Amino acid sequence: MFKFLKHISPSGYTSLMVLATLYCTFAFNSLFIIKVFNVSTIQEWSDWLFLASVPILLFFLTLLLFSWFSLITFVRPFLFITIVLSSVLLYASINYGVIFDKSMMQNIIETDTGEAFSYLNINLVLFVLTLGLIPAYLMTKNKIRQPLKQRLKSFILINFVSITFISLIAFSFYQNYASVGRNNKEVASYITPFSFYIAGYKYLRDNYFYPPLPFRLLDKTPALASKSGANITVVVVGETARASNFSHGGYKIDTNEYTKQDGIKYFSKMSSCGTATAISVPCMFSRLDRAHYNSRLAQSQDNVLDVIHRAGAEVFWIDNNSSCKGVCNRVENYRIDTNKDNPLCDGKYCFDEVLIPSLMTTINNAQTSNIVVVLHMIGSHGPTYYRRYPKTQQKFLPDCQRSDIQNCTPQELVNTYDNTIAYTDLVLHKIITQLSSLDAETVNMLYVSDHGESLGETGLYLHGFPYRLAPKEQTQIPMIYWSNRLTNKSYSGCIDAVKQQPLSHDNIYDTLLGLTQVNSKTYQSKNDIFATCRTQLLATNGETNAF
Repeated sequence: MFKFLKHISPSGYTSLMVLATLYCTFAFNSLFIIKVFNVSTIQEWSDWLFLASVPILLFFLTLLLFSWFSLITFVRPFLFITIVLSSVLLYASINYGVIFDKSMMQNIIETDTGEAFSYLNINLVLFVLTLGLIPAYLMTKNKIRQPLKQRLKSFILINFVSITFISLIAFSFYQNYASVGRNNKEVASYITPFSFYIAGYKYLRDNYFYPPLPFRLLDKTPALASKSGANITVVVVGETARASNFSHGGYKIDTNEYTKQDGIKYFSKMSSCGTATAISVPCMFSRLDRAHYNSRLAQSQDNVLDVIHRAGAEVFWIDNNSSCKGVCNRVENYRIDTNKDNPLCDGKYCFDEVLIPSLMTTINNAQTSNIVVVLHMIGSHGPTYYRRYPKTQQKFLPDCQRSDIQNCTPQELVNTYDNTIAYTDLVLHKIITQLSSLDAETVNMLYVSDHGESLGETGLYLHGFPYRLAPKEQTQIPMIYWSNRLTNKSYSGCIDAVKQQPLSHDNIYDTLLGLTQVNSKTYQSKNDIFATCRTQLLATNGETNAF
């Protein structure tokens, strides 16, 4: 029945290159071609010729790339992997609006197996099987035995023809390509497989090709304030929570029914450093601001937790997510055990309430009176939002009980996401309740999300969009502050005035130094959210400020 399939697999390197190139050009770059068409201005017949040249240029560029692999013995595995990966990228671009760049490559490489499998669903499997695995197998299943001399001739011919056509197209339509490329830089990220290999090269270059930088201590002698009393600071790092779904900020659905009774302060104009955890988490604890952030540089110098720890405070990181992204490497840290024996865990994930007993045990067992505990939530991590809250917290129904979220109705998807926010609110309320019972002079809790999330707006889902192009849903994040000091009306009123100001992850480093009363030469008071209010509070109480 399928005897005809044996004729599909090419018998020579040239035919293999051409067939694979044709398939990649038209099967995997259709989205790119459509994007170019949408951003192009058609005014005369030459503009139509330019659009017609786009797939031709893509064909010869891809053929040129593939031809260089015809000289090596593993050309068939290379093409097989390229076709399969290209099908995965196309699925992500079509269904989630993903743009593939170096940051996205970093997200993929640093994703753990549990997170990776959360994206697996029958639609993805069928898509990759149909457009990836089967065509790749048919094209590469036959061994090709061709003398090196003949392969060299084919290589030279392909390169000559490809370079000739590329040059002709570039010469004829240079202004068109320059205009589209200059004004729509993100469009190039849809070119497959070039975007994948370029992003992969950049990631390997930045993380492995460059020699490691010597580690730099930003402050060798930070110190705790000499007259500061017992100080407990809890930093809760949220996951994928966006500001627009917090009722504290005006959202019409009551997603914050628990913390609204806790006397918290909500900061409504907070921006993230990145649109993915791999960037935002290290960035928010780094001395580097978003404009100058560089992962390689950040990893080779102190972050704010290092400075606080060196000053003499005990610092702990408790993780219910994938990892701390290197931030907690030099302080005490551990991950929550997802063992099924815990009723809050299913063997792969745990609900965030699991963090609370660990938090209180850590505080009670601490050896000093100055303690910082960072809780890393799993929060609203997608696409399996429905796994982030227990059945008892399904407040908004119907919800989306599947990972291929693009196939849920908009209302189901929003309901599911709102459930994650409401559950996060419950967890924060329980943390505040526990902290309220502590006998310490100063107790602070600061909750801030790492980045936001898209829920289908303008065809985008999830996160990780290039920051310069990212919608506000991915960059505008919630921040909540609670302190036992907020009972002071003057302090509370002062913060009410501050919380309406535009703030960002750039403020976290200095704010944490201020909250923990650490005197450091790295401290910049202008970036400390609470600096002015804290000075007024301490003066009112006859206390001495550390700064």
